[in-house]
Amino acid sequence: MENIDWKSLPFGYYPTDYNVRCYWKNGKWGELEVSSSEYVSLHMAATALHYGQEAFEGLKAYRGKDGKVRLFRWQENAKRMRNSASGIMMAQVPDEIFFAAIDKAVRLNARFIPPFGTGSSLYIRPVLFGSGPQVGVKPAKEYLFMVFVSPVGPYFKEGFNPIAIELVHDYDRAAPLGTGHIKVGGNYAASLRPADRAHADGFGSVLFLDAKEKKYIDEAGPANFFGIKNKTYITPQSHTILPSITNNSLEVIAQEIGLKVERRPVAVEELATFEEAGACGTAAIISPIKKIVDRDSKKEYTYGDIAGPYSTKLYITLRSIQEGEIEDKFGWTTIMEGL
Repeated sequence: MENIDWKSLPFGYYPTDYNVRCYWKNGKWGELEVSSSEYVSLHMAATALHYGQEAFEGLKAYRGKDGKVRLFRWQENAKRMRNSASGIMMAQVPDEIFFAAIDKAVRLNARFIPPFGTGSSLYIRPVLFGSGPQVGVKPAKEYLFMVFVSPVGPYFKEGFNPIAIELVHDYDRAAPLGTGHIKVGGNYAASLRPADRAHADGFGSVLFLDAKEKKYIDEAGPANFFGIKNKTYITPQSHTILPSITNNSLEVIAQEIGLKVERRPVAVEELATFEEAGACGTAAIISPIKKIVDRDSKKEYTYGDIAGPYSTKLYITLRSIQEGEIEDKFGWTTIMEGL
């Protein structure tokens, strides 16, 4: 694909050649199907449309310096999707179907895998939703699991350069005992308006507080939060926060580079004590934070206009594992032979 400017790709949808689909009917999964259509024929009474039975995942395929293509911790994505499916009573996708679908989708669209060194990767989007009709509020009897891919650049246009974040009090991302801990569409729908407002206010993203007490940091709409101080990597712990595979990986690497790790409630006031702060997730890996501004009090928490040393080390190490530049001693990557 010589006509793609790999280094200038945004994080967005880019049409590729094929997607892969699998239907759950009569209590079992069918065979994988390959489609070149970007559209899905859906019953007008599908539960995905009416009752929000929908979950998705995001992972990436990386072209390494050695030319090999690697997937990063796909088993964790498969497990998280099953947790999401369980949370809203959908059929669960087993590992073998999950992997077969992403493997086929990547291979059929191999010409869209960005070259090493461009800063881009092939984003993989598995999605699962209720395709069967219901009018009463109840789970569907049929489900569609689908995987499509798209070459993408950095999630935030700033890339690894620090971004400004707006802290909000007047919106909640998820209810205390709701669906914040699973990756379902409703959580993201709830974040759209405050995120759009934050962008209009000149910020790269929004940061939510816990919905119950408004005392603790929750997460950004598309990413987990972390702070670093006194050689300690600190990230919030709450039932309303999505367990980030990237954040989990960074915790492991943090210990490897000599940091202590604490996963615990993080009070708003503690933002003033961090030496570094960042948002982390599959899409961005790490987006360093230069400042957080409380929209209500106008109080600013500043962390500098350049990424801090620990954030930089964490980012480089994780990216190097994903792209095969350094040894993967954790067994996180899966090499896709023959690509």
